[in-house]
Parts: sequence; C-alpha cells; structure tokens
Amino acid sequence: MFGGFSNRAAAYAKVGVETGVNTADPHKLILMLFDGALLQVRSAAIAVGGQDVSAKGQAISKAIEIIINGLKVSLDMSAGGELAVRLAALYDYMSDRLLYANLHNSQPALEEVGGLLATLREAWAGIAGKAEATAAAA
Repeated sequence: MFGGFSNRAAAYAKVGVETGVNTADPHKLILMLFDGALLQVRSAAIAVGGQDVSAKGQAISKAIEIIINGLKVSLDMSAGGELAVRLAALYDYMSDRLLYANLHNSQPALEEVGGLLATLREAWAGIAGKAEATAAAA
C-alpha cells in the first residue's frame, strides 16, 4: 500500500508532524520551527560533507524558509519592541549566512547558524513554564 519502508516511515512522520501542529499551542509551534530549522541545517552540513549539492541546496532552502517565513514572520513587532527588532535582524543574518554556506560549501557558516538556532531554541524552551502560566491565567 505505501511501498517501501522509507515511504511508510515518511508517511508516519508526516502524520506525526501534522498532528503535532494541529494540537500544539503557539509556544510549542515556535519550538517546532526551531527544531525544523535545526534539522535542515544539520542535514545541509551532512550534505556538504558528502558533496551532495542537491541535498545541500534543498536543506538550506528549507532552513531559510523556516527562519524567514516561520520564525521571523511570527514576531510581533508592535508588542515585542527592541527584542523583536533584534530577533528579526538576527533571523536576516542567519539567512544571509545560510546563503553564504550554500554558495561556498561553508561548514563554519552552517555551524554558526546551528549554534545560534540552538541557543534561541534553548531560551525559548526555558520560558515554557511562563508561557503555560500566562495562557492558563488568560
């Protein structure tokens, strides 16, 4: 019905992600975006190491898409003040570094973006309790 094992695994993973997105609160959705971007940056690094130009380009494109059209777009510029402005600039910087990594097969640029994403994800995960308390109070 689903073909090979990889097709079944991909179908199962897709259902899992869709279910997670449909049931997640806004805080969890941002964590999922960070996780997705990190996965794509790591995939790009593996592709650079394996000299797989196509896979590298696809992974970097997906990472940029998540960063710009997911994380950056989710910023509330009116309520976020200076922090939102700085995060928007950081997301633009990460996008630029990913473009550089794509053009120059730069592992250091991929590692830099991966480190920035991991740090932001860790900080966002650290405020999970506060986000839940705020949502419960509202």
